[in-house]
Amino acid sequence: MNTTFLKIFRRLVQKGNLTLILSSGERAILGDGSGVPVTVRTMDEEAEKAILHDPGLRFGEMYVEGRIVIDEGNIFDLISMVKANGLEKAATISNTATALLHVAEQQIKSRLPVNRNKHNVAHHYDLDGKLFDLFLDQDWQYSCAYFDPPGINLDEAQTAKKRHIAAKLLLEPGQTVLEVGSGWGGMAMYLAESSGVEVTGVTLSEEQLKVSRARAQKRGLGDRVRFELQDYRTMVDRQFDRIVSVGMFEHVGMANYGYFFSKMAGLLAPKGVMVLHSIGQAEKPWATNPWIEKYIFPGGYMPALSEVVPAIEKSQLVIRDIEILPMHYAHTLRAWRERFAARKEEAIRLYDERFFRMWEFYLASSETAFLHDNLSIFQIQLSHELGAVPFTRNYIGEREAALREFEKTRPPLEPVEFRPPAA
Repeated sequence: MNTTFLKIFRRLVQKGNLTLILSSGERAILGDGSGVPVTVRTMDEEAEKAILHDPGLRFGEMYVEGRIVIDEGNIFDLISMVKANGLEKAATISNTATALLHVAEQQIKSRLPVNRNKHNVAHHYDLDGKLFDLFLDQDWQYSCAYFDPPGINLDEAQTAKKRHIAAKLLLEPGQTVLEVGSGWGGMAMYLAESSGVEVTGVTLSEEQLKVSRARAQKRGLGDRVRFELQDYRTMVDRQFDRIVSVGMFEHVGMANYGYFFSKMAGLLAPKGVMVLHSIGQAEKPWATNPWIEKYIFPGGYMPALSEVVPAIEKSQLVIRDIEILPMHYAHTLRAWRERFAARKEEAIRLYDERFFRMWEFYLASSETAFLHDNLSIFQIQLSHELGAVPFTRNYIGEREAALREFEKTRPPLEPVEFRPPAA
């Protein structure tokens, strides 16, 4: 019987309603009885030992492998309960040392002169398109939605996100736009159709590239929206009136912010405007959760503004506006998680039950991070010249109102046509 495992959980879970059944058969009821009841079983003592030693990595692994089983409630309920109590209560000398080793490993890897960007992107984004069709909105926006006004559905909130960013870009017909990390093409098509601009989207995902090009051609946008398999770092002799990047900066890597912004400064025309939309943290995290880094987003890192702003200053770009969007990603992830869970059988048929648990854990743990770990979205507006952006923020609402009128007449989006990834 792993008495240490039970002791740690007794110390950790002061609030909530957790029934913990150890591999030995011992049962313990923890917490004050409040909230959603959760019943968890550990299937073997080695799983308990693994979690004690390296909870950041091994807890997720044990769940994915089926060595932690939830009989009542779900994985979101469990993670949320644990985080609400304060994970620091579970700290020991052993697991603290292990966590520091993970930090050191990621810090070293981030500074190695090895370009694994394309490999890292393919690991996540070149999966079978049917997977993303299980939980994304109709336009396949795989980034934080904007729930304005509150209570709108996921499709409406993703449209609101595109509208909000388009307003901040101050687009005018005929301008050229670079989208760094163009996903499945939805943002580029919205900008082109709503504002009469020409958009070049760059991506490192071959599957996203195929889908984006097909979508643009199908909507008759082939002459105004182009997608390229291109690393932004290798772009030369080009300048754009506007640059937008949504949900890509998290993949740049903590050691590369200086180069990223210096490159953006060179690609942005003298009177240009850039909008960067990224996940951010309230304080410097030093490393990504080791389970997320290993299984979901290798090479990913969500910075604090204190890490980003110095790199912007050195690039000689000037910050015109910073907006923090709290909780919007928690709402987005909840919608994704609930949609994904509702189509569990389809996900299992597509891959297998282990894969379903892996993505269920990813969506649940990400949602709880925005609920409990002070994660949020920041949108940073940048330019070279002072006069590139109005001196008040009134223009955002005015432009959004005009874009809403456009949306009333915009032809409906057709379902994304996915295809299995290349062999």
